Amino acid sequence: MDGLTWLAYVGVIFALIIFPGPVALLCTSHGLKFGRQRAMATVLGGVLASLVLMTISSLGLGAILAASETAFYVLKMLGGAYLVYLGVKAWLETTAVATQSSARADDYRAPIGTLFSRGFIVGISNPKDLLFFAALFPNFIDVSEPQLLQFVILALTWLVVDTTLMSIYAGLGSGVSRWFQSPGRVKLFNRATGSLFMVAGGSLIASNR
Repeated sequence: MDGLTWLAYVGVIFALIIFPGPVALLCTSHGLKFGRQRAMATVLGGVLASLVLMTISSLGLGAILAASETAFYVLKMLGGAYLVYLGVKAWLETTAVATQSSARADDYRAPIGTLFSRGFIVGISNPKDLLFFAALFPNFIDVSEPQLLQFVILALTWLVVDTTLMSIYAGLGSGVSRWFQSPGRVKLFNRATGSLFMVAGGSLIASNR
């Protein structure tokens, strides 16, 4: 893989990742509620999900999923249902954003493992991402060179860009947390993010291949 191909790949994935999706929304939400440091667990969960999807796609399972209507349908329904569940949960949530004085209580309510698992589940819940990686990587791989090394380079590049951008989203959420000390604003934020999650989940469920 030459330098120009790699730079083109970086440009493509930067444009793809920076557009806010469910994982970016979750990172922003967790950054607002729990602070940037704790939201990094959400970021890492989403990044691990991407790595798993990349590996599965590289093994050819993405093609199997593309050929299996039943498997694709089941995974799509599960992924969409989980996003809708997160949306309903956000709508019903009344907890105020953490302040320094209430940090211990919020830490108890949101263990690092929970934030990590939410990031991972949201990241891996869309089976279309398997097909996405299966379609993306071949465009940047030179078949005349060792393919494993190229895959590792593409995967590591994705992980670095993904981690950086999702960390920025978490930081943005944390940065505006002071503005959301008002219970009314917190409720409005929860309703807005909940609605977006439900729309994303409903769109996934209703979408065709």
